[in-house]
Amino acid sequence: MDIIHENNVVISHIDTEQYQHKVAALDMLRLDLVHPVVSGNKWYKLRLNVLYAQDNNFKTMVTFGGGYSNHLVATAYTARRAGLASVGIVRGKYDHLTPTLQDCINEGMELIFVTKEDYDTQTHPEWEQRLAAQFDELYIIPEGGANEWGRKGAGLISRFITEEYTHIALSVGSGTTLTGIRNKTNTDQIVMGFAPMKQGTYLTDHIAPHLTPEKNTNWQLFDNWHFGGFGKWNSELIDFMNHFYHTNHIPLDIIYTSKMMYGIGQLIAQNHFNITDKILCIHTGGLQGNISVKGLLY
Repeated sequence: MDIIHENNVVISHIDTEQYQHKVAALDMLRLDLVHPVVSGNKWYKLRLNVLYAQDNNFKTMVTFGGGYSNHLVATAYTARRAGLASVGIVRGKYDHLTPTLQDCINEGMELIFVTKEDYDTQTHPEWEQRLAAQFDELYIIPEGGANEWGRKGAGLISRFITEEYTHIALSVGSGTTLTGIRNKTNTDQIVMGFAPMKQGTYLTDHIAPHLTPEKNTNWQLFDNWHFGGFGKWNSELIDFMNHFYHTNHIPLDIIYTSKMMYGIGQLIAQNHFNITDKILCIHTGGLQGNISVKGLLY
């Protein structure tokens, strides 16, 4: 399945002048460079799902997301390139399509809008029965690609992670990527997940059951830097993103990676790390979401 090339993946050094003598290295794995649409971890969570759908002769991929979901767009694009139809179950009603939802339609995805109450029942068997009555030979991918193939696909990111790093940091939405990476990396390496929502450590209960027993160690979630909740931001976060871009020439997304990098900076300043620690931060893409703050960045 020749849909995405990974030749653009690089590791960039982050300017650490303000944290001098506090850590040995602060680097970033640039998965945002993988593809302009299927960016970051989205490709890894989708690739094995698409292969499974093709191998088992499914014709339609169905998935779930909100009005600004990068996962929806990535699924729509990948399905079209793989010769599959796609359906997006969208949480909430919209008087006007968001740019994200318009991109989904442009990629050929059929959108079905449901109430938050109905959306929250997406794991119930009734959903599959209702969808099967409307679409032929469908394959359902949970929100955020949070299934076995999504976790295994995310584990492929570990190919870019060398053992020189003592810490691996990433933002978490469903916990799928963190699970895949923890299952495939050395347990001596500490995996740090940064939740961009209030009380995001609830994801611990979603992650732990999918870790192999020997890998269920040396990982931790932080939810201190949510800036008001999922999708919320303020002028302090915008200022941080602009300063980070002008210093490192790396764009961060407003939803996930910006809050992670802000949190890492706070932890470094608080002497959370040892001077010998080497930190690898994973840029999980999602830059499409920055359209919501167009005119304020860079």
